[in-house]
Amino acid sequence: MGSQRYLLRKVLHALLTLLFVLFANFVLFRILPSDPVQLLARSQHLSAEDVAEQISSLGLDKPIPEQFVVYIRQTLTGDLGVSLRSGVAVTELIGERVGPTILLVGVATILSTLFGLWIGIRGGWRRGSAFDTSSLYSSLVLYSMPEGWLGMILLLFFAGVLGLFPAGGYSSSQTITGFAHVVDVANHMFLPCLTLTLGYIGEYAIVMRSSLIEVMNEDFVMTARAKGVRDVMVRRRHAVPNALLPTLTLVFLSFGFVLGGAIIVETVFSWPGLGQRTVTAIGQRDYPFIQGAFLLLSASVIVFNLIADILYGYLDPRVRES
Repeated sequence: MGSQRYLLRKVLHALLTLLFVLFANFVLFRILPSDPVQLLARSQHLSAEDVAEQISSLGLDKPIPEQFVVYIRQTLTGDLGVSLRSGVAVTELIGERVGPTILLVGVATILSTLFGLWIGIRGGWRRGSAFDTSSLYSSLVLYSMPEGWLGMILLLFFAGVLGLFPAGGYSSSQTITGFAHVVDVANHMFLPCLTLTLGYIGEYAIVMRSSLIEVMNEDFVMTARAKGVRDVMVRRRHAVPNALLPTLTLVFLSFGFVLGGAIIVETVFSWPGLGQRTVTAIGQRDYPFIQGAFLLLSASVIVFNLIADILYGYLDPRVRES
């Protein structure tokens, strides 16, 4: 019963947060000083009749409460509206761009997690060593470094000075297929993936190091050492599994939050993902697409936060009982 109540409480909190995001997403784009229809009329020289037709088609002539009900109903059925610029459904535009973003973010998160955990475990277990000191300072520098600035430095050095990697884009040619296409995409993805990996590796290393140092002072670790268990077994079977709990939560949270960081990195490297398309939509005042992208990013954070809470609760029973 305790586990069911815990799960129900977390799901309810996630649903309430999502409802608040829906409300904020609706209100935010209706209190902005710029009217999307008027912007569209100025850019395309629409007549008064055309403007009235656009307002009617977008439902902006209806009362605000009725607009909100229609917005909720359309959102729950997967209808995020139509782009003001291209006339294409927002869901279709997001579907075209979300693949490259998931590829970039997924690979970078996996790499930063693996290397960050390894650095944190080795540094925390050998606290005060040369490796621990150097890795700690390096992690702090990477953690505090803006991703956009880091991406531009890597771009100038590896693509500009050395010429080892492409300066941007997703692929050199649409005609490349098979394994050659995979290699070409990986070549283009190296620099943005390296930027995201370095940007998040410090966070994982710092949290893992701090958690491991805290666990090493626990009684069960001291008891295992007192029994004569080898250090490598104490670390592998006792210290690391317990120290992984906070880092596991951070990893799942990062899957949601890193999409926001990918907006900057995709813009720097012209990566054709959701982030770059969002920046273009902001410049064009394409409010339906911005609204859909904001909702998707917020929902991803809420979903991964829910997964992290549920996993943490089942891995550590003390959380469910609190």
